[in-house]
Amino acid sequence: MIDPWLLARLVCPVTRQPLRYDEAAQELVSEAAGLAYPIRAGVPVMLPEEARRLMDA
Repeated sequence: MIDPWLLARLVCPVTRQPLRYDEAAQELVSEAAGLAYPIRAGVPVMLPEEARRLMDA
């Protein structure tokens, strides 16, 4: 689980838009950029080159 306080402050580094937490996939999703940033060992990896492209983006 990601801290709600932290989630409210994180934004996509590409679009500067809010992120959605996907608990099942352990990712922070940027709908605007079509990217999903992984969370590894409880730490969000906010690097575009580490993000997964969303299928419908």
